[in-house]
Amino acid sequence: MFDVEKIRGEFPILSREVYGKPLVYLDSGATAQKPLSVIDTVDCLHRDLNANIHRGVHLLSEEATEQYEAARARIASFIGAAEKEEIVFTAGATASLNTVAYAWGGAFVKAGDNIVVSEMEHHSNIVPWQMLAERQGAEIRVLPFDDAGALRMDLLPGLIDARTRIVAVTQASNTLGTRPDLRPVVEAAHAAGAIVVVDGCQGVVHGGVDVREMDCDFYAFSGHKLYGPTGIGVLYGKRDLLEAMPPFMGGGDMVDTVTFAKTTYAPVPLKFEAGTANFVGAIGLGEAVKFMQRFDPAEIEAHEEALLCRATERLTAVEGLRIYGTAPGKCAIVSFNVEGVHPYDMGMILDKLGIAVRTGQHCAEPVMDHYATTGMCRASFALYNTLSEADALADGVERAVRMLRG
Repeated sequence: MFDVEKIRGEFPILSREVYGKPLVYLDSGATAQKPLSVIDTVDCLHRDLNANIHRGVHLLSEEATEQYEAARARIASFIGAAEKEEIVFTAGATASLNTVAYAWGGAFVKAGDNIVVSEMEHHSNIVPWQMLAERQGAEIRVLPFDDAGALRMDLLPGLIDARTRIVAVTQASNTLGTRPDLRPVVEAAHAAGAIVVVDGCQGVVHGGVDVREMDCDFYAFSGHKLYGPTGIGVLYGKRDLLEAMPPFMGGGDMVDTVTFAKTTYAPVPLKFEAGTANFVGAIGLGEAVKFMQRFDPAEIEAHEEALLCRATERLTAVEGLRIYGTAPGKCAIVSFNVEGVHPYDMGMILDKLGIAVRTGQHCAEPVMDHYATTGMCRASFALYNTLSEADALADGVERAVRMLRG
């Protein structure tokens, strides 16, 4: 059974106070808190099993390697990959997306080609493609969204053509909460011979993913948003694409043989994991996935939907408040502004009430430009949040409005 109070007991930080008030943590979209199982795993690795992987024949190295590869297999199963070799460990989603941009893009994008990017993307799924386009002489095309936050799928035929090489799109917007139906995007891209790169940072947490069912070519996410450690991420890639890509970085552990005449590379995924891997982070992420696998995804979805509904209902009753992103099926993210109230002022008052929200552009400046605003407040919910915390948010916003409007 999904018992939110019992779940909260597994997250030590949720019991602390902020300015003498109970912490209401509503910034999981930026980074999620960590359960004890992950904290203890990371601590144990540092205390009892600190040894480099893939290199030593001694027991510590062998045990660390075994746990690292077990984490890869667990994550592959969690996202529906065909085999664990399709999972590349990176420093985070940003590193994953840049790996595709440099390795696949550098090899297969030519002058005159185009790259289609949606308007609602996080900067990490915009800037690497702009840099690639500048290097290769390609064109960036933008798939817009409407004021409700829904992608304009009707515009796809005019954007994707025979020169399209990459379509980059989010599974769930970090600002609007929109979870677009990616089937028409994938179908249109593949029909034109293009690959699809999906930012799954929010999607893998809110609703999950089956990459084979989605049929994306690459999928990126970060561990710290999935209740895992910071500094670790995943790049999923179809094996044939990973095989065809040259490595992005050179160094130890990604090679087969090295001579001054020629270097040959290790098989996938190791050829993309140069240097000493963040094996502690990878094993910790595997433990976070194990934590998630304890629950019925439908129960998590229902709980987060209830949080979203309560917060939306309460906030829309605040005079002058606008919620950005109202597309059907959105995940538990609420971005808003109140007329006449600066989002930073709102965020600071909420903080003094013990309520942690995100304020600013959320690394999604084109979304801000779409709505002609310089920033927003964002409350992002997680499986450990409660209905009373959604009410606390609304009560705090109401109090802040009274204070700031005099």
